[in-house]
Amino acid sequence: MKAGFVAVLVSAIAVVGCGPTRGDPQASAEPTPGPVTSADATPDLEAGGQVALPDGREVYVRCSGAGSPTVILEGGDLDTGASYAFAERTLAAVTRTCVYDRANLGSSDPAPGPRQLSDLVGDLEGWIDASGESGPFVLVGTSGGGYITAGYAVAHPDQVAGMVFVDVGAPFLDPPQEIIDETRPDNPGNLERRDYLQVEKDAWAARRLVGDIPLTVISNRYSEDEIAEAAYPSERSGMETNVEAQQGWFVLSPRAEQVVVTTGHAVEEEDPQLVIDTILDVVTAARANG
Repeated sequence: MKAGFVAVLVSAIAVVGCGPTRGDPQASAEPTPGPVTSADATPDLEAGGQVALPDGREVYVRCSGAGSPTVILEGGDLDTGASYAFAERTLAAVTRTCVYDRANLGSSDPAPGPRQLSDLVGDLEGWIDASGESGPFVLVGTSGGGYITAGYAVAHPDQVAGMVFVDVGAPFLDPPQEIIDETRPDNPGNLERRDYLQVEKDAWAARRLVGDIPLTVISNRYSEDEIAEAAYPSERSGMETNVEAQQGWFVLSPRAEQVVVTTGHAVEEEDPQLVIDTILDVVTAARANG
């Protein structure tokens, strides 16, 4: 999530909870020291291209590397596939890895709003089918992208071998009017034309068992100072319960676990190696499942 109206959305919506942590449910994972694996040690990425959806629109997709399961990386609100530049090469050196630009972003065609969960999941389904990429998949969703991966997993449980959520909050309860107005699909700053608040509610309401798959939820624990600086009471409440509330994603798998960080919401920016390592751990566990 970047500047503009989504910056408000980030500080408010993405501040809700998680599930059992590795080992101690209250354990905190500090940022992993050391550099991210150098691109020099990984293969070149394949050239991306446009993939036609059933309605004739095209989305930009790039899939690189080889191996199963295929990792699909879903960016946060307003983020293109380039938001995973920190991880794409490293992951592609291990297994097939795909990124894409959602409608209205990057090199993908525009789409009218309001964009609902069914539209977002439908585009993901559409390019997967049209590109010939086959499962099983490890789905990685950062922030607002996690609602889309959750929606796909519920619709296609037989195609999902594992999941990673990177600080994907529960729905924003009692949002102030300012947030409602700024996240409206017809707000000029809402480039995705997404009905943000409704998408979150719908993805959360649709949660159900996907399967006995490895699933890791990375969740940020906000400091007292960060909570005190929040603009709205409902925002502060969400920040206080962020870690606990995200445990709601655990209904998707009995093997779900949680990693608690103190990086702030943008975990992938503050501790990219942790995110890479978590994805690779889920890939390894998925392979062990057969």
